[in-house]
Amino acid sequence: MKKNIILFFLLFLSAAHTLAQDWLPMLEQLADDDEQIAAYEQAFDLLCDLEQHPLDVNTATREQWQQLPFLGSEDIDAICEYIDRHGPMKSLGELAMVGQLDYTKRQLLMYFVNIQSEQPTQRSFPSASNILKYGRHELMATARIPFYKRKGDDEGYLGYPYRHDLRYSFSYGQRFKVGLVGAQDAGEPFFANKNKMGYDFYSFYAVMNDIGRFKTIVLGRYRASFGMGLVVNNNLLLGKTWAVNSMGAARSNIRQHSSRSAANYLQGVAATVSIDKQTDLSAFLSYRDIDATLNDDGSMATIVTSGYHRTQSEMDKKNNSEQLAAGVNVTHARTYYYIGATATYTRFDRDLHPNTKTLYRRYQAYGRDFWNAGIHYGLLLGPLTLHGETATGDSKAIATINRLSWQVNNSFSLMLLQRFYGMKYTTILGNSFSDGGAVQNESGLYAGASWRPSRRFNIEGFADVAYHPWAKYQTSRSSHAYDFYTKLTYALRRNWLFSAHYRMRRRQRDDESHTQLLWRTEHRARIAASYQTDALDLRTQLDLAQTSFREKSRGWMLSQQASWNALPSTRLTGSIALFDTDDYDSRIYSYERSLRYDFSMPTYYGNGLRYMVMLRQQVGSRLTLNAKIGVTDYFDRSTIGTGYQLIQSSSICDLLLQIRWKI
Repeated sequence: MKKNIILFFLLFLSAAHTLAQDWLPMLEQLADDDEQIAAYEQAFDLLCDLEQHPLDVNTATREQWQQLPFLGSEDIDAICEYIDRHGPMKSLGELAMVGQLDYTKRQLLMYFVNIQSEQPTQRSFPSASNILKYGRHELMATARIPFYKRKGDDEGYLGYPYRHDLRYSFSYGQRFKVGLVGAQDAGEPFFANKNKMGYDFYSFYAVMNDIGRFKTIVLGRYRASFGMGLVVNNNLLLGKTWAVNSMGAARSNIRQHSSRSAANYLQGVAATVSIDKQTDLSAFLSYRDIDATLNDDGSMATIVTSGYHRTQSEMDKKNNSEQLAAGVNVTHARTYYYIGATATYTRFDRDLHPNTKTLYRRYQAYGRDFWNAGIHYGLLLGPLTLHGETATGDSKAIATINRLSWQVNNSFSLMLLQRFYGMKYTTILGNSFSDGGAVQNESGLYAGASWRPSRRFNIEGFADVAYHPWAKYQTSRSSHAYDFYTKLTYALRRNWLFSAHYRMRRRQRDDESHTQLLWRTEHRARIAASYQTDALDLRTQLDLAQTSFREKSRGWMLSQQASWNALPSTRLTGSIALFDTDDYDSRIYSYERSLRYDFSMPTYYGNGLRYMVMLRQQVGSRLTLNAKIGVTDYFDRSTIGTGYQLIQSSSICDLLLQIRWKI
């Protein structure tokens, strides 16, 4: 361990260079919800892509604006209204004139938008010769090399211990994109077993935008979302803390699946076409293989979404079932209102038969054929906006979600969000705002507020109350849940940013005898200070956690992150974190900067030290080299992990390498 620490500090103290400030320091201020790690990873992938292919402020459609997860519907309305009223923006500095946008959102926008034209987008599609002449190629390869051995590497895993992926994309602005992603998790076979074509997972896509009446056409693998997500949503769904920032925006769009995630996507064709100036029609058709755990009779017990195929047992589940899905959405929008309808049909090649004898699974989706239909609606009355959706399906149960927001002035906004999901309501493709992680068996009320009493000071928070009328996992009867959160941010002059947040969650759980419910209470707090200049980026953070159920568990982590910029072609970033928790219940989540398309939000528990150093080197205008080495030393154990993941050491070290070539 001493050798690792010495190596780290030698590298860190020799840091001489980093590129100019990027969007990660601002985005990580918003990543406070540790229950939404998968959603943050998806948002990170999307923003990495948008950074390379920014939106044109003056020609971007509402659907394209909705790709930015940190913008609410009111933010998008304000940007579009400004351009309609004052004409095309001459420079990005005009974003400061959009009063709805706070400082953080304006700064984030600078990385994902530009001004290419002051004229509306021409609907005629560019010629093939222009696409080939002016299009841009990008090729990226990433590998993770572990300097340790897991138990499964010797016995159990079918492949090598290295994780790697390959990405290729070709784009002509936002009008045309094609891409291919190949991904391999550590332990999965490469050009062997069922992976005869090399990588364990591939994603391929082609996207065309603004072709006559067609707003979007996607071929290959894609994601879709309509309304508030009760019927279909495998696109972004961020947590309650993001709902305060984006004011719970409803997002309807279709976009490519360019992530290495092997779950939660559709495969086939999807398109959105303008019937007239106020009406859009979207449709999709998908047919794909899925992983499933099978019952003895050949039916599906569960649909597996982990994407892991490391052991023979996991490999046997790979692509052992098939899913057909089709859907249609029509939306009619005027200046002050919109209304739309969505319908989907899903069919599996096997019956889905979960173990309904288990109480909390009693009303899970059951059968082979499923359908859902819903109506989504919105009313825009100046500072007041109403968005909602109501849906049903083959279960004949009802689900509804409704959001009312009030923009009192440019500095103060309020939001109320009500949802009722019947305990028998099921949806295969839907996903929406919830406390329990499913659009089923929940009713609740969420109240959020954001207040900027001055340009430097911001206060935001929410309170959420949920009731689950039927049993859930770890509860054998109806239960309640409460969630409270508040965050304060203060910007001191130009360089300093201070923030603090506190969150308390209370949920009921069964006692050991399953005869009564006990309260599980969780407290989490974070205090952070950031200092940024053109040459220096520092962030100091203290995380605290305490949980109370049958016993109390406490934990803390103190971390320091730093970057230094001296040359425009080289960046070196380092971080170090000391953590101490009683057990897993008081674990700490903390975002750690990593390579492009490699989101990192590790979990820390026990007693130990985490440190890493990351280098980025630009070679000319086309080639970028990235490297990151990270070490975690534990002081309270001699082994790490369990099962096939067992490591006979108290320390782990990983090296990440990445090369990117742009033409």
